[in-house]
Amino acid sequence: MKYNATTANREVSEGRNPTEENRKYFTIPHSHIQTFWIVEEVLDGDSLKVKQEFTQERCEIRLYGLDAPEVHFSRKMREDEVKSGIPASLLLQYGLLSLDYVLQVCPPGTRITLITELENRTDFWLRDLAYVILPSGECLNELLIKNGFAKASHSYYCSLLPEYQTLNFQAKQNKAGIYLFIDVF
Repeated sequence: MKYNATTANREVSEGRNPTEENRKYFTIPHSHIQTFWIVEEVLDGDSLKVKQEFTQERCEIRLYGLDAPEVHFSRKMREDEVKSGIPASLLLQYGLLSLDYVLQVCPPGTRITLITELENRTDFWLRDLAYVILPSGECLNELLIKNGFAKASHSYYCSLLPEYQTLNFQAKQNKAGIYLFIDVF
């Protein structure tokens, strides 16, 4: 799972301008935009540790609208095993695929913008919820779902959930990412 600098410098697919395409994130009603954040650590496919570049404030971010397989054996891993019928050891491998994808597109040191919906700011564990906008203008949340490394999830509501569910369906149909190996995770 080593970071490969050549894979992080990928071109934007199909010549579309991600800034134009992802303008929707900057127009979410009742949201707060925070700039100058830096990724310190990628915890798994749906969680990051970040710090503010100037104030050095640190926090843990949980990505809105999605769920990625776990990368450690845990209570949630056991729950996912029961729900999906997939052995925990296999779910762990899928979690590592998701983690590796995030490390390729958003490695530690990446400068990001965080967008938070003010009416839904934290998860059950009091982690900050956010959309993560990459330097390219692309949204990490959307990339994970579109490329099949996370699934759309209503566990933590976000206003773009219907769009994420559509992207998730398309990823499943295209057998993208983890869907190349299984239909449900």
